[in-house]
Amino acid sequence: MSNARFIAGDWGTTRLRLMLCADDSVLDVRTGPGIGALSQPPAQVIRALIPTWIEAHGPLPLVLCGMVGSRNGWVETPYAPCPSDAASWCAGQAHFESDGLMIRIAAGLSCTNRLSAPDVMRGEETQIFGSLAIQPELARGRRLFCLPGTHTKWVCVEDGKIGEFLTALTGELFALLRDHSMLARAGAAGGTPGEGFAEGLARHASLGAADLTHALFEARSRQLILGASKEWALAWLSGVLIASDVHGALGLFGSSAPVVLIGDPALTELYAQALMRQDTDVLCLDGGECALAGLRSLLDHSSRAQAHAAT
Repeated sequence: MSNARFIAGDWGTTRLRLMLCADDSVLDVRTGPGIGALSQPPAQVIRALIPTWIEAHGPLPLVLCGMVGSRNGWVETPYAPCPSDAASWCAGQAHFESDGLMIRIAAGLSCTNRLSAPDVMRGEETQIFGSLAIQPELARGRRLFCLPGTHTKWVCVEDGKIGEFLTALTGELFALLRDHSMLARAGAAGGTPGEGFAEGLARHASLGAADLTHALFEARSRQLILGASKEWALAWLSGVLIASDVHGALGLFGSSAPVVLIGDPALTELYAQALMRQDTDVLCLDGGECALAGLRSLLDHSSRAQAHAAT
C-alpha cells in the first residue's frame, strides 16, 4: 500500500476523530460529535467533514472502529467471540458503500469474563491489535493489558490472541460522583489535585476494598472538617476509585510481566501510579497511535483478502 491514502476514524460515544492518512503518516485530522450526540445520520456527519479530502484525493477507503459499530451506530457489526487473533477479528468487519466510499467498520469482541459473566468491548480491541503491530514482542507469551477510560478494560492477551477481558465502570462512576453527588460541593482552599490523588491511593491501601464506600464519603467530610478544596476532593475520588480498580484486577488476573497501559497519556499516568504503588511495572502506549495502527491493519487485511480472492 505504498503511498496509499485512506481515512481512519475512531468513533466513540462522545467523540469522532477522523484522520487522512498516507501509509504511516497522518496528513490531516477532523473531529465531530460522538455516536451518543448525533443530530443527523452518520453518513451526513462524514460527508460534512471530508469534502476537501475527497476533492483532493478522490474516493478514499474509510475504516472505522468504536461505537459506530454498535446497534446505535451506523451499521451494527456483530461481536467476534474470544479467543480472537487479529485475523479472526478482521474477518468480522462490516463493509458497505456510502456516497461512493467503501466503508469498513471493525467488529467488537465478546467473552465470558473472569467473573463468569458476559462482557463486550468496541474500540479497545483495535488499540490492542494495533499495539501488537507496533510492538510485535507483545504478541509473545501472556500479557495483561489495561485500557483506562469511561469503561476501563482489563484484557488477557496470550500469544497474540485476546482470550478474555473484564470491564470496570471506573470512569463513568467517577463522572457520576463528580457531576451528580454532593461529594465535591463543600470545597475550601486546602490541598492540590496531585496531593489528593496520592492520598486517595494511600487511603484505599490502608482501608482495603471492603471500605470503598466509606473512603468515597471522606471526599466530602475532609472538605467540611479539614478544609480540603473541591479540586483536592475530586482527585481523592479518582485516586480511591483507580486504586480499587487496580487492586481488584490484579487480584483476579495477577501479572508476571509489565501491565501494558493503552490510552490517553494523562489517564494512563494515573493508572501507572496506582500499579507501581502495588509493585507492578508498566508499559505505557498512546491510545491514538495504537488505534491508527489497528485500523491500518484492518485495511491491510482487507486488501490482502481482496487480492487473494481475485487470483
